[in-house]
Amino acid sequence: MPRPTEADANRPAPAGAPPDPHTGRSLPPGCELLICVCGGIAAYKTAALASMLVQRGCGVTVAMTGNARRFVGPITFQALTGRPVVTSPWRAAGSGDIQHLKLSETADLILVAPATANIIGKLAGGIADDLVSTLLLGAACPVILAPAMNTRMWQHPAVQRNVAFLRERGFELVGPEEGWQACGTVGPGRMSEPETLLATVREHLLRSKPGSSGSPS
Repeated sequence: MPRPTEADANRPAPAGAPPDPHTGRSLPPGCELLICVCGGIAAYKTAALASMLVQRGCGVTVAMTGNARRFVGPITFQALTGRPVVTSPWRAAGSGDIQHLKLSETADLILVAPATANIIGKLAGGIADDLVSTLLLGAACPVILAPAMNTRMWQHPAVQRNVAFLRERGFELVGPEEGWQACGTVGPGRMSEPETLLATVREHLLRSKPGSSGSPS
């Protein structure tokens, strides 16, 4: 049997179709996800994930670092989610919202994908010097990290120390997986595939919203 493609994963399920055995076909009604996108080539996978989440009924808001915007433009995520993309902690004059706090207060879950060595280090070290790092330090909901980086970076003792620290503090990590990387090496460091991240998000949301079955309508 041929392996499903990304296009197959993004194709809406027919009416009355049974749930996908790996990811499910829908998410709890009214769920809200905040995706923080950092600077890595794996950001293209995050765009595919955003589309999959929206098709399954999830409200998705995207926040991006400056380096993330070098890989995927905000307009891509805006088109996929139907919402403005947040790129700065500063709102227009006259707004009463404290943006870096409000975003996490309205989300059921935050997913950082790709989670670079930089953002992992900032989070472990308590550094808040841009929108995403400030959002994460002030998060009012659970945070899942999807690491993505070169194998040598992932295996560096400093990164492993930061990862261990964050796990001890209750952060959930998905991946990284082993395989071919954009730099031409093979090893651990690839961000998990959109289908894997979707399954993790769905499982977490169903646990946090026990009254929802997540079955297709």
